[in-house]
Order: sequence, then C-alpha cells, then structure tokens
Amino acid sequence: MVSDFILLGFPCRWEIQIFLFSIFFTTYILTLLGNMAIVCAVRWDHRLHTPMYILLANFSFLEICYVNSDVPNMLVNFLSRTKSISFTRCLLQLYFFFSLGTTECLFLSIMAYDQFLAICRPLYYPTIMTTKFCSSLVIFCCVYGFLWFLIPVIFVTQLPFCGPNVIDDFLCDLGPLLALASACVPIPGTVLLCGTMSSLLIFATFFYIIGSYTLVLRAVIQVPSAAGRKKAFSTCSSHLVVVFLFYGSVMITYVSPGSGQAEGMQKFTTLFYSVLTPFFNPMIYSLRNKEMKDALKKVLGGS
Repeated sequence: MVSDFILLGFPCRWEIQIFLFSIFFTTYILTLLGNMAIVCAVRWDHRLHTPMYILLANFSFLEICYVNSDVPNMLVNFLSRTKSISFTRCLLQLYFFFSLGTTECLFLSIMAYDQFLAICRPLYYPTIMTTKFCSSLVIFCCVYGFLWFLIPVIFVTQLPFCGPNVIDDFLCDLGPLLALASACVPIPGTVLLCGTMSSLLIFATFFYIIGSYTLVLRAVIQVPSAAGRKKAFSTCSSHLVVVFLFYGSVMITYVSPGSGQAEGMQKFTTLFYSVLTPFFNPMIYSLRNKEMKDALKKVLGGS
C-alpha cells in the first residue's frame, strides 16, 4: 500500500524551479492582498453594505481559502528535492480543494440570482434579498459545498493504491488519483460516481448562471436610461468574465475525471482556475465598478 505520493509539479532544472517559485509566490501574495482588499473595502465602507457587495466580499474570502488549499504546498514543492506528500495530507487536500471549488460554483450561482432579482425584479428585490436571506444563502453554499464531494472522497480513500505513487500534477487532483488506482484494479464504479457528481454540479450551476444572465441582459437592453444600461452591463459583464474563466477550465478538467484526457495539459487547466482566476478576480470586479474603486482607494490610503 502507498504511504505517500510524489507530486511532480513542473519538472525542470533547479534554476527554473526557483524562477517559477518566485513568479507563483508573487502571484499568491498579490491574490491574497487583492481579495483581502475587497473584503476590507466592503467591511469598512457602509455604502457597500448591500447584498451584492456582501456576496462579493464572501466570494473574495472564499478565493483566499481556495488558493490556500493548493498554492502553499505547490510553493514548498518547488524548493523540495523529494516533492512527497503523505497519503493523509493528499486526501485532505483533495477534499478541501474540491469542497471549496464546489462552494465557488454555488457562490457564482447565487451571485447570478442576486443580479437577476436586482435587474429583472427590482420591486421585489428589497423584500426578497434581505441581509438575513443573503446570510442564509452564504451558509447554504458553505455547508452544501463541503457535503457534495464527501461521499466521492470517501470512496477514493477506499481505493487500492498498490504501487505507482507519482502524480504528474502540482496537487492531489481527482483525475491523477483515479488513474493511479485504476492501474491496480478496475474501478469503473468510482470513476462513474466522481464523473457524475462533477458533471451534475458543473452543468447544473453553469446553465443556471447562463440562463439567469440571459434574462438579465435581455432586461438591460430594455432599460430606457443609457447610464442605467451602462452600469448594469458593466456589473453583469464582469460577473460573466469570471464565470467563463472559471467554468471553461473546470469543464475541461472534471467532466470526465480519470479518462486519461491530455495528461500533460490537465495541470495547466488546473493551474488556470485554481491559481490564476483568483488572481484576476479582484481586478475584474473592481476595474468596472466605480463604487468598488472608490472604496478600494480609501482602503489603500488613496484620495
């Protein structure tokens, strides 16, 4: 039985490993600072104490947790000669990485719901999207997110990892782990369960989000005021950019885990949505939002 795994990461010469460490360490710190700035801006600026910005602040906090589930270990591996991770730590990382990713899918869905209510049902918005209801949605996302992949992860812990222990990735991801287990015995049931759970979550939330924003954009076109149209479109477009960045790479990776698709490419798609998307999100959400830019200026000590 395997007691630890080897995370290959990005195999290259030691000098290039140090260079990559510097790049990802800088990206990691900027990601933390950018998302913490949004959390602080919403916390300290009373004008942003609305459901949309409360959800955005919680989403930014979620991004901080998300990058901490994989990036610190990746950075340590760049400087490690052995690049090993224990069996227990590997499965814990798998669980938290997937649970936080599931929570992110749900968060993007309720943010789309918030936009739908605000633009398509403005008269009902204040009575439906109260602070209490908003808090309930946040709690639901967190609880459901950590329950959704609990059973698949338990199934993975029971798989017979009999010998091969090299994972061609920078984290303990589902696809490579299933591939290692299937090298020992056939595991069609576990592969089917994980693929079904992944596909249900991804497609259900994605089509709900796209459907919501389709109705929102149709309503935005009918807004008589040009300034109102511009503000609504700016908010929606920033949300849609985040959705497509996240879901585009996630669908490539997890719709069919363990199927052996593009083994060399999987780590790069995982890198995109787990490291780069949280890095870009603060910029995407703040650049086209005047209220957020003003609040960030105050937080950062600007005029």
